[in-house]
Amino acid sequence: MDIKDAVSTLDALSQEARLLVLRLLIEAGAEGIPAGDIARHFGTPQNTMSSNLAILARAGLITSRREGRSVIYAADYAGLRRLIAFLLQDCCKGRPEVCAPLLDAALAPAAALCSPPPKSPET
Repeated sequence: MDIKDAVSTLDALSQEARLLVLRLLIEAGAEGIPAGDIARHFGTPQNTMSSNLAILARAGLITSRREGRSVIYAADYAGLRRLIAFLLQDCCKGRPEVCAPLLDAALAPAAALCSPPPKSPET
């Protein structure tokens, strides 16, 4: 990812609704969520949500696929890893041990980035 791509990607995330949509899609995983369900979840008109989804897709943060009459959106984990890697690549100024764990995680498969929430102790 170069600086222009990073600026474009971060610009897509600079609006609260789009950031919330991305977080919802990350949580949903590879299955994704139909566009109409996303709009209903946030109480947003479908045309407004469609615009937000298009911006996130152009930024390489989400993908879409058609299933019948529905368009299903999902997080693009490779795009997210590229952005995270770009942000961390020069963070250490000669001390790579500071950022290496974060950079390694950013470049790892999506499953390595996610861990299940800790189980609450049984009472």
